[in-house]
Amino acid sequence: MLTRLYLHGPASRFDLMLATGLSSATVSNVVTGLVADGLVAEAGLLDSDGGRPRTLLEVRPGYARVVGVDIGETHVQVGLFDWTLDTLATATFPMDDGGPEPELLAGLVTAGIEEVTAKAGADSAALLGIGVGVPGTVLPDGLVHAPTLGWSGVPFEGLLRPHVAAPLHLDNCARTLGQAEMWRGAGRGAERAIVGLLAVGVGAAVATGSPDGVTSTTSEWGHTVIEAGGAACRCGSHGCLEAYVGAEAILGHYERTPGAPRLAAAGVERKIAALVDAAAGPGPAADTLHRTAEYLGIGVANLINLLSPDRVILSGWLSSALGPAVLPAVRDAVRRHSLAYMAEGTRLELGSLGHEAVALGAATLAVHGLLTAGGR
Repeated sequence: MLTRLYLHGPASRFDLMLATGLSSATVSNVVTGLVADGLVAEAGLLDSDGGRPRTLLEVRPGYARVVGVDIGETHVQVGLFDWTLDTLATATFPMDDGGPEPELLAGLVTAGIEEVTAKAGADSAALLGIGVGVPGTVLPDGLVHAPTLGWSGVPFEGLLRPHVAAPLHLDNCARTLGQAEMWRGAGRGAERAIVGLLAVGVGAAVATGSPDGVTSTTSEWGHTVIEAGGAACRCGSHGCLEAYVGAEAILGHYERTPGAPRLAAAGVERKIAALVDAAAGPGPAADTLHRTAEYLGIGVANLINLLSPDRVILSGWLSSALGPAVLPAVRDAVRRHSLAYMAEGTRLELGSLGHEAVALGAATLAVHGLLTAGGR
């Protein structure tokens, strides 16, 4: 019942009875407990045909606060959210190419948690939880394998735990991003969506929605080969999608283009922004974005031909930066490279969560735990 209210919005007791199949008495008892615990509150009356108005119920945003941490290859972003995932405060720490050592990175995370809780006047020890999204695999023993950061078996959870008082959750950032887009973003209402995470690296999550919640699993979309014997990828293979549409790959192609003016910006994210600005007119920048859109469209078409999703969502900071400029060309490439009868049932959209998408996705880890426990 709590998950139903959280994911689908206000509902009456009668609505909950229909949605869950529980008896009126059971629904009433559970609602009474959720209201007493402060998770749910009454939200006004709903007129009914010929009968007594029904009282609407909704989750209370102020019940708890959660922190989400985005560990990327260009920055660390920490966000403080209420438990319905509205943003209360953020802190961002740019990283040099290559990223810092895990110990220094853990220090940035704890500094970010202290900064956002101080901004909002929150008690860090009273947080519902802290979710951390990493660009790699988190093993059951807490060790993190993140090749893009040069990590192999790094005990990152152990580096953080002595410095945080709230429950700590680590997971792959693409998987949590998929969950966030399904809960609060462009994936709402989809039965099966593929959420692409575009940044320096490229990943994706296959997210399946149902009335009972969302299941999100990761895939190595960025390391599917789209050109045999093509550009070298940092994974050691050649022709991977990431080697064409990852942020550094895009910049590398532009910089190797004869006659391309130098981008007067520091850092990968600022250079991408400068590239988009330069692409407003004809020239190497516009040609680079056109090439990027073609390869990205091929990658999306492969997803459609393989998995037949009802929605493909391009999310992450690179998508936010490039998306409006390249989306029409990406859609055109998808049309040309996918099977028409499969593509007809798929919508291609940009993520709607903005630059905080991955941090917000990480915050869903703590919320998901509370929903799974039925508010306990």
